[in-house]
Amino acid sequence: MEQFAYFGVLAFIVVGVAFKFGAVPFHMWLPDVYHGAPTAVTLFVGSAPKIASFALAMRVLAEGLGGVVDAWQDMLIVLATLSMIIGNVVAIAQTNIKRMLAYSTISHVGFILLGVLAGTAAGYQAAMFYTLTYVIMTTGGFGMVLLMSRKGFEADALDDYKGLNRRNPWFAFIMLLLMFGMAGVPPTVGFWAKVQVISAVLDVDLTWLAALAVLLSVVGAYYYLRIVKLMYFDEPTAAEPVEAGRAFRFVLSLNGLAVLGLGLFPGLLLALCALVIR
Repeated sequence: MEQFAYFGVLAFIVVGVAFKFGAVPFHMWLPDVYHGAPTAVTLFVGSAPKIASFALAMRVLAEGLGGVVDAWQDMLIVLATLSMIIGNVVAIAQTNIKRMLAYSTISHVGFILLGVLAGTAAGYQAAMFYTLTYVIMTTGGFGMVLLMSRKGFEADALDDYKGLNRRNPWFAFIMLLLMFGMAGVPPTVGFWAKVQVISAVLDVDLTWLAALAVLLSVVGAYYYLRIVKLMYFDEPTAAEPVEAGRAFRFVLSLNGLAVLGLGLFPGLLLALCALVIR
């Protein structure tokens, strides 16, 4: 009876962490919130709270329950696997970029959980590194949606990004970097984020889970590269150039270039994560 009560309490703790992350099967709120909220709100909801979710997981699981990793590791394996599969597969079917990014977020949560479930310092470091890089990339992604939108019109359909290279080559390049980063294409920082979490699960002999993560990374690359194809190979649906204020252009450009810069020189961010996780 005592063991049953212990398992029940542990299960509720893991459910709370999973719901905060938006991991499957506690993800149903996430696509509707991302789609229904104004893009500026979605940008915030999709970025900063993930850092808080990671901090919660670290405080509760790594620090509070770090001595009983075996008790919650299997639960996180199930959550991570379902999140990576459902997030990537369902994202392929989306025609709304905000819903697509919502399901991609669910898949990214699965990758973050790979690092946490490893239950090692290297795993926690990898999860933190992935969380920070995810925040950088998703902030830029929703920033691009804001850039493309105007009064009375929200550019949330994938078709709105057709021919962006002809309307503004620089921001098409920035969007390309962001999509490559989310897909984990080298030399962007997203590639190193995936390498870190996959290495962490390999270190604890979860080879099948690492192989599944690699396979689903390839599946996920499809819907990111689809946007690149729309921007560079399709005819634009609007003729007017894409313009923005100087400050907004600077911040968005810095965001996109950070995805490339941190990919070329990931050591600084990795060292910061190692300093925090010790």
